[in-house]
Amino acid sequence: MERKRIYLCLAHMSEAGLEQKYIKEAFDTNWVVPLGPNVNGFEKDLETFVSDVRGLKDDVRCESLNKRVVALSSGTAAVHLALIACGVGPGDEVLVQSFTFCASSHPITYLGAAPVFVDSEKDTWNMDPELLEEAIKDRIAKTGRKPAAIIPVALYGMPYRIDRIMEIANKYEIPVIEDAAEGFGSKYNGQMLGTFGKYGVLSFNGNKMITTSGGGALITPDEESWREIMMYATQYRESYPYYQHEKIGYNYRMSNICAGIGRGQMTIVDDHIAHHKHVQKMYEELLADVPGITVHSQPKVSPKGGDLEGASVYDSNYWLCTVTIDENVKVKGQENAYKTIVQGAVGGAAGVIHAASTAVTDCQPNDNVEALRVALDAAGIEARPVWKPMHKQPVYQDAPAYVNGVSEAIFKVGMCLPAGPYVSDEDVKYIVDTIKENIIG
Repeated sequence: MERKRIYLCLAHMSEAGLEQKYIKEAFDTNWVVPLGPNVNGFEKDLETFVSDVRGLKDDVRCESLNKRVVALSSGTAAVHLALIACGVGPGDEVLVQSFTFCASSHPITYLGAAPVFVDSEKDTWNMDPELLEEAIKDRIAKTGRKPAAIIPVALYGMPYRIDRIMEIANKYEIPVIEDAAEGFGSKYNGQMLGTFGKYGVLSFNGNKMITTSGGGALITPDEESWREIMMYATQYRESYPYYQHEKIGYNYRMSNICAGIGRGQMTIVDDHIAHHKHVQKMYEELLADVPGITVHSQPKVSPKGGDLEGASVYDSNYWLCTVTIDENVKVKGQENAYKTIVQGAVGGAAGVIHAASTAVTDCQPNDNVEALRVALDAAGIEARPVWKPMHKQPVYQDAPAYVNGVSEAIFKVGMCLPAGPYVSDEDVKYIVDTIKENIIG
């Protein structure tokens, strides 16, 4: 019997089939449009979820978490609208984490602004706060203007040092847009990511913690901001009996059908997060005795010092589980890595993919990482490299970047392993066994 293919992270429908219930209601009531009861209900569910303060410590003070949420067509749209709301325009600079997916930085260019990339710290793989402040000072010195916004990213669900980032941002009076697209349900000091900064970005793509098949949301700070974002998301139509537009708006509202899926997904989000954490723990335990393979996990030491065993300053959802492979680890087939051009995109990318003109680039994973990816793929296991840093992408070759070598070093040795709701305990054991079988010595 042929073994099922194990994918990195696929959506899982609720056992009660509530997604189908909400979708059927949308069809039955003819609400098959980019607004409607499911959209409103999904937004209320999200507002309740992100404003949950049960995990906050008694000694941690946070501002009011009465956030308003706008459901949108994608997380990329959420980044775009947040930048607009922060006043970003042509000639501005935006500081953004380099170690991320391109959706964090591309919307900056939509507005005629320029991304300025900031490298990562070793522990979380996320934006290095000290490098961030260095970048702010240097941009002010070089341009005479401070950056218009800061975008930290919850890479693979790992919380960023948002306390320090907010301290620096407030010092220079720069708004923070939290890209929590991969960090839905992750917390820092018991508070949900996406609720610390001025705006918070969520994604519900088909491979995220929950899905609406495609979609995203923007967490806004108050009623006024929520209303303005809603205007921009619906073509910025004024209140006349005819169509009048006084600002350029966008068709970014989530559909009632997609929101119906989201409402059903919200009933199992806690189960999904618990499952991802369980899979992470299994990888940590099963790979602990494999020399040269290290499972990346949340810091055990407080950023301010002190032991954090079992504590909760960092509380990652572990959207994807990641490992690093020491460059000295030998893998079967390593001698054949990058000898042939890959015919399609690795990682389930959709759409038109340009055929590569060469098998190699000037910044790529080590041969043993590629060899292990190929071996896992042959065994029916989807694995992929970690994100290539944006400052090493050809499209951003001229962008300013403040680097310390961390993200480039991790890109050379890092790999993502399956972690989604369809990944069973037996699947994790099979994945680990396959890794061990392909390591030489």
